[in-house]
Amino acid sequence: MVQRTREPGGSAGAETIRRLLLDGSDARWDAVSEALLLYAARRDHVERLIFPALQRGIWVLCDRFADSTTAYQGHGRGLPLHDLRALHRLALREFAPDLTLILDLPVEQGLARAAARAGSPDRFERLDRAFHERLRDGFRRIAAAEPQRCSLIDAAGDVPSIHRAILDAVGERFAISIPR
Repeated sequence: MVQRTREPGGSAGAETIRRLLLDGSDARWDAVSEALLLYAARRDHVERLIFPALQRGIWVLCDRFADSTTAYQGHGRGLPLHDLRALHRLALREFAPDLTLILDLPVEQGLARAAARAGSPDRFERLDRAFHERLRDGFRRIAAAEPQRCSLIDAAGDVPSIHRAILDAVGERFAISIPR
């Protein structure tokens, strides 16, 4: 059994914070405020949804988690990484995913995919290209620093190829056979 969820969000309180983070002007929050809000949402999400699911033996598949804060507010916005690690320890102790899939693609392609989705771009999608280059570099650095936990997936190809790469990474990491 698998519980699907997302960040920011995933629990009632975290979804409220999600709206605060993603809506409004680009300058609504500074990097420190964003990080604090993200960790408030993450703590609520973990305590109310993720931990209970894991305790029941349910796998949790989360769209984004703490690495996104490291990439966005650390690498993208310039907050010191040691401060973000301290915030993580305060909110979640040493809790981390067993596997993090980082879908990597060139910035222009990522922005084009985001623009093609329904709805208007959120505060982060509207940031400049230089921010998104720092963001991509940050995610790649995270993957390189923690290869035992992270798998960097080339997401520049077609959906079936990306799907196969994801299934291969999950199967390899957990030593399971996944039907295709």
